[in-house]
Formats: sequence, structure tokens, C-alpha cells
Amino acid sequence: MDADRALLTPRGDLVRGSAEALAQKLAQLPAGTARIDLDMSGVHFMDTAGLEFLEVLRDHGRLRSLPVTATRWNGQPRRILELAGLDTTDPLRSPAPDSVPSPLSSTVAREREERLNLLQEEVEQLRRAIASRPVIDQARGVLMATYGCTSDEAWHILREASQLSNTKLRTVAESLTASAEAEGAPPPEAVRAALSQALARRSSR
Repeated sequence: MDADRALLTPRGDLVRGSAEALAQKLAQLPAGTARIDLDMSGVHFMDTAGLEFLEVLRDHGRLRSLPVTATRWNGQPRRILELAGLDTTDPLRSPAPDSVPSPLSSTVAREREERLNLLQEEVEQLRRAIASRPVIDQARGVLMATYGCTSDEAWHILREASQLSNTKLRTVAESLTASAEAEGAPPPEAVRAALSQALARRSSR
């Protein structure tokens, strides 16, 4: 608190449950609070639950006739705001929808729905990329230790093996790391052949 101003500084990810956590924090603010500002610079990832998070803050401000802001967005959360058609400087400054539907507001609603669908697809792709990274990094380590290649070379070998075998990159990485474990099974024949071909190409360069 700074006099009658509340500054909230969320950190980390805005995902399922974040809106409820914010609602609890808002309910604990002193009765004399006259303004609420959120500094979003510490938020590095959010999915569509982040939009619900903002609605909680917006509704709190409306019910109590308080000015509320959510500023200093960056990185992936800022991209989510862009896809949702919100003001990336402060999405809470965006005008509220008209209470009486009109042809224009219906068009805007459809555009917003399309943007949200695109947003959900992008968030899901990002989730898969984040989930895949550890095993891919492990596979790169296996190649680096086994063949004395660099991290970049290992990445290109994995990607090329994925393309040659028509196998997902994560699947190639999983089979390679599994084969490096004690009593681990070797990769499938198609993946082994693709890895051998990718390694041979590296040696010939």
C-alpha cells in the first residue's frame, strides 16, 4: 500500500486458479483503498485464464467505483493481449461492450471470438513446446557426448532425423534418450536409419 493506493505485482504464470487468487487478494485490501494498480512485468506466461484474471480486476473496480490499471506487459503475455484485441499498454482501458447489441457489436464479437480461438491455439502450441524442451535438450546432450558434436549440430541432427523418418521431433528425442539408459531399448528402425543418415551428412560437411 502507498497511502490509499494498492500496488499488486503478480509473478510467474497466469493460469487456472490465478483469477481466484486475485479475487482473494482484492478482498483483503483495506477498506479505504482508492486505487488499484497491477505491475505485470513479472508475469512471463499466461493462457486464456489470464483474461479471466483481468475480468476479476475490472469487475472489482466497477463494483467499488475504483480506478484500476494493469500495465508493463511484455513477452508472451503481451502477445496474448494482442491476439485478444486488447490494449497492450493497459487492457483495462479498453471500452466495455455496448449493453444493447447492434450489427457492429455483433461483428466485433465475432472478431473477438476468432482472435480468442487463435489465442488458444497459440497457447497450446507453446505448452507443447515447453513440455518437449527438456527431453529434446537431453537428446542433444546424448549426441554431444557420443559423437563430440556441438549443441547446434546436435539440434540439426535431431531435426533432420525427424524429417527423414517422418517422426515427431519429440518422439525422436525420447527414443534416443531412452536408448542411452541402462538396458534401454534401441530406437525404432526408421529412427535409427534416419539418425545414421543425419550423422553421415554431418561427417561429410
